[in-house]
This record gives sequence, structure tokens and C-alpha cells, in this order.
Amino acid sequence: MPATIPILTPKEAPTWCPGCGDYTILGALKSALVELGLEQNEVLICSGIGCGSKTPHFVNTYGFEGLHGRSLPVATGAKLSNNKLTVIAIAGDGDTYGIGGNHFMHTMRRNLDITMIVQNNAIYGLTKGQTSPTSRKGFVSNSTPFGVLEEPVNPITWAIAAGATYVARGFAVDMNHLKELIVEGVRHKGFSLIDVLQPCTTYNKINTAEWYKQRVYKLDQNHNPADKFAAIARGEEWGDRIPIGIFYKENKPTYEDGLPQLATPLVKQDITNVNIEPLLNKYA
Repeated sequence: MPATIPILTPKEAPTWCPGCGDYTILGALKSALVELGLEQNEVLICSGIGCGSKTPHFVNTYGFEGLHGRSLPVATGAKLSNNKLTVIAIAGDGDTYGIGGNHFMHTMRRNLDITMIVQNNAIYGLTKGQTSPTSRKGFVSNSTPFGVLEEPVNPITWAIAAGATYVARGFAVDMNHLKELIVEGVRHKGFSLIDVLQPCTTYNKINTAEWYKQRVYKLDQNHNPADKFAAIARGEEWGDRIPIGIFYKENKPTYEDGLPQLATPLVKQDITNVNIEPLLNKYA
């Protein structure tokens, strides 16, 4: 029976700023889920805190809105509890690469079968425009009135180096292309990162939709995603030309593959005959 995911939940509708890239990311995500043919009860969307982290409220699947920077620990727990579930984490660039940077790094290293969609607008939008880890050097904001001193993080090369097995970048304005990246990322067995360049119409007046349109181009058949060094080289490209598409893809065992006890998902295992009294007595 086909999924009915594109329908917004009746009592919830987005209240993002006009022109925000979160709208098209939401549309691409829902379209991808429909194309994948997944039932609503087969999908869990986890998020942290931020404008775009309200996404689980707007998709008719299971959802969990957690703490700031903590979307991936929740996603990890859910995946290990029910490894048959399609688990998608979605959060902003500050949530993922800053506050949740430690979780991001180690989830990639473990290669859990989770898809991570990052709404990268190079700013903290919800908390009134502070700089994020992807804000360019010299960016002036409420928190950096004299300009950012640090170099921005590079999510693409970071992900490749840390062990992610599917690394892609999309552009929020190109919804069809983004949908294709999400579909392939969900189908990929392993940790998938989809970093999405998006405008913040309220607080980021530099990295606008028009600014990106003048620079983004799609990786073509001349790029080999299996070549890690070529992927890193393309990932370093930023400025007058910014590539989008699949940078890197590798097939290797996932974290779950190393856990034979997950042959039957934990949530479906019978624990009615398990006696925990000895464990309780140990700490009495």
C-alpha cells in the first residue's frame, strides 16, 4: 500500500520565514520518502533544536525532537533498538557541526545505517543570527561584530575523513536534485551525510539563493565517487565554483553488522522470561 507521507500532519504547519530553504528541504524529504515507498510506521525522523529541527512535526511518520546537538544519539539508540527501521536525522549546521560535533564524528566512525540531512545556512537562525561553524571567516554577526576569526569547517572533507560511507551535498533551491540525493542516501547501507546549502533570508545576507545559483554546479560522470582522494579534492573546492552531488560512496560493513544479536530486532525479542533480580540485588 503506498505511503501517504506528503500530507502534513493536520494540526502542524511550518512557520518558517518566507524564502527559507527549510521549506524546499521538507518538500524534497517528503517526496523522497514517497519515492522510496516506505510506510509511515517504518520511518523515524530525529532532530535537535533549531528552525529546521521542527521538521519531524511536519512529516506524518514517527518523529523525535531532542536536545540541541543530540539528534544522532537519539537516532543511534533507535536504530540499535529496531535495526529494521529507516532512521533519518535532520538538523542545522550549528546543531550538527558545532554543538553536536562530537556525536557527528563518532556516528560516522561507527558507520551506523543512518541518513543525516544537514540544513546548512551558515548561521544560527533560531537564536537570532549568531555565527555557526560554517560561517565564512570575517562574517559579521550579532555574536561576532568584528568578524569571525576562525576558518569555517568543511563538512564534506570532514565526513570523508571520519568514515562516512555516503557523502553528498545538495542545494535547497534544486528540490528534485536534492530529492534524488536523499533517496540514494536512504538506500545506501551505512552512514549517509547530505549537507544542504540553503538560504537564511533573515540573518544571512551573504550566502543568499542568488549567491549560490551563481556558483553551484553538479558533479557529473567524470567524477568517480569511489575515489576517495578525488572526492576530497572536489570537497576542497569552494568559492567561485561550488560542487553539489555525490562526492564519495563506499560499501563496507555497518556497526549493526557486528551485532549478531540484532538478527531479530531488539524491540521484537521476547524478554518475558528474563530475570533481572540478580542484577537488582547486586546494586541493592
